[in-house]
Amino acid sequence: MTKIITEAQYKAAMERVEELLKIVDDSTPADNKDSVELVLLSNLVADYEEEHFPIKNPSLTEVLKLRMFEMGLTQTTLAKKLGMSQSKISEIIAGKVEPTLKQARRISIELDIAPAIVLGV
Repeated sequence: MTKIITEAQYKAAMERVEELLKIVDDSTPADNKDSVELVLLSNLVADYEEEHFPIKNPSLTEVLKLRMFEMGLTQTTLAKKLGMSQSKISEIIAGKVEPTLKQARRISIELDIAPAIVLGV
């Protein structure tokens, strides 16, 4: 089997991975048959999950809301921190407008958000 195709195969592989995790640990030699099986099955499972359960990149809105929560910021304090108007911050958070390049740079630096997320790429 070079690829997990069905959900039944995926579930069977996951059950076997769970069994192997109970007997394989960091001290198990890499050439041990259970260790080899675990690595191969894990790779197959990861490929299936990547295809069928992809994780999308977060949006700027999602990351801004998270950062505000983490930093204990309101829209007002965020606006002051970024040197923008509260209405502009509100529009950006609501996804109504995109920040300018200058604003995006400031958001990225001040909030430690990856430029790719801020720019939506």
